[in-house]
Amino acid sequence: MILAATLSFFSTLFGGLVSLKFRDKFHIILGFAAGVLLGVVAFDLLPEIMELVQKTGLNPRQPMIALVAGFLLFHIAEQAAKIHHVRHSDGGADGRDPHIGALSATALTAHSFMDGVGIGLGFQVSKSVGVAVAVAVIAHDFCDGLNTASLMLVNRNTTKRTMLFVLLDAAAPLFGALSTLLFAVPQRFLTLYLGFFAGFLLCIGASDILPEAYEQKLSYKPMVMAVLGAVFTQFA
Repeated sequence: MILAATLSFFSTLFGGLVSLKFRDKFHIILGFAAGVLLGVVAFDLLPEIMELVQKTGLNPRQPMIALVAGFLLFHIAEQAAKIHHVRHSDGGADGRDPHIGALSATALTAHSFMDGVGIGLGFQVSKSVGVAVAVAVIAHDFCDGLNTASLMLVNRNTTKRTMLFVLLDAAAPLFGALSTLLFAVPQRFLTLYLGFFAGFLLCIGASDILPEAYEQKLSYKPMVMAVLGAVFTQFA
């Protein structure tokens, strides 16, 4: 678990560095990351949820409700943040403000902490689920590193301040994973949590990262890489 969380640290850090150096090239990586997230949900989390439902006798509707809730809550939170950004930005004619960038990066850091909690809880289910969740989080955290650096830079923050927030975002999953060593969760709750986390990953992959890949550059490459990313999770 600690190794997985440490890898997520380097994934986030690498994403931030790529954003600083190669911003015009990462649409291909975003496509692959989206495919990995979708593949982890389809080939790892959903089958594990089905097995846990049989073991615990839980009503299968409950983890599916949790999945929909995870998808919608992330979608609502993301869109609300964007609307708030547009309506309340005071950064001049183009609406860019260093404080807005810092606020957005702080939200991503809190989000990354919960990614680490997801890794820890995944390992409480089983080693295989923990590894699957870690793969998804590592792919996702690379994108978080990209987004953290991008949000800071586009809102006129300095490179030094940008790297500080990237480091904070990178460290957050490690602390999140470590926090789960302090408590254990019943299997029935873990089943619901996996459903919620699956919905969360679906939303990130399908309505956040993949559209961002095409926004960066309209081409067939992100689509091909998304398919390769999903295939990778099937055989990894």
